[in-house]
Amino acid sequence: MSDRHPPAHGPHEHGPHEHGPHDHAGRHEHAPGSPRPRGRLAHLLTPHSHETAGKLDAALESSVRGTRALWLSLAVLGATALAQAVVVAVSGSVALLGDTVHNAADALTAVPLGIAFVLGRRAATRRFTYGYGRAEDLAGLVIVLTIAASAAFAAWAAVGRLLDPRPVAQVPAVALAALLGFAGNEWVARYRIRVGREIGSAALVADGLHARTDGFTSLAVLLGAGGSALGWHLADPLVGLAITAAIVLVLRDAAREVFRRVLDAVDPALVDRAEQAARAVVGVREVGELRLRWIGHRLRAELTVVVDGEATLRQAHAIAVETEHALLHAVPRLTAALVHADPAPAPGEADPHLALAHHATA
Repeated sequence: MSDRHPPAHGPHEHGPHEHGPHDHAGRHEHAPGSPRPRGRLAHLLTPHSHETAGKLDAALESSVRGTRALWLSLAVLGATALAQAVVVAVSGSVALLGDTVHNAADALTAVPLGIAFVLGRRAATRRFTYGYGRAEDLAGLVIVLTIAASAAFAAWAAVGRLLDPRPVAQVPAVALAALLGFAGNEWVARYRIRVGREIGSAALVADGLHARTDGFTSLAVLLGAGGSALGWHLADPLVGLAITAAIVLVLRDAAREVFRRVLDAVDPALVDRAEQAARAVVGVREVGELRLRWIGHRLRAELTVVVDGEATLRQAHAIAVETEHALLHAVPRLTAALVHADPAPAPGEADPHLALAHHATA
């Protein structure tokens, strides 16, 4: 069914909402544990806020949380990388150098993501009618490029030392720096992944996965330090190459996640959930075309529902409103839904969309 034609009964859309799986983040909530009839009554009697400020509250809060996670991660990883850099200077360990550079790069990825979160709070304009949420996807691309650059640098340093082996000085300090790198990265990884999943930010989750692998590569530096302590000078550059391989694996996973988001990929389970919620609405006979897309860390939906062909405009609109409301409750992080109501076809009646058929292949 084409999405170019104007709705038969008028599309219905509210501006940004932020939702968990079962709560509608406007000015109302369902009280946990309350009986269902009472909860429904309270829901009906409690005013819904559809003013601009009310719509943006939850979206703004999610961006604030993402920004807070980024800057806190920057501080922790920055301090970790600085401490490791001091040890690199006195030890000459290329394995630790690769780990340090990677930690520094990971810390600096907070900058493009932070900028993206700030831009994402800006209101939509006549030029950017969907707002600036896509800046977050661009930040994800910058992160992927940063990971690739750090992998290339780590490989270059490791190969250079492999061709020209040298002993590693201050082995105990290298081992301690490796443990510090693991601790800092694992803390940051857990924090970023948790916040990223809660606010629906693929870029922040990718950044957290990146930090997690950094933690394990930091532990690999311990192997190089142990080998150097035993007099095997090739241990340090070989561990450096292993770190490079780990970075490449992170690069693959992060790139896949970010490019899927850029291409508007969504979890098919979300589509199934949206269809089920729409079909459950009284008055909806069938669900036609359904589309979901991410804009930053928020979802938007566009769908067509089939209603009784004899329904009045007001009745069709009421069904569209109820469908949107059901979707906002059912789909996590859905902030807006555009619902188009189509009348059920009558016997012998021509398809009202035939006039648009030649545009479908244009």
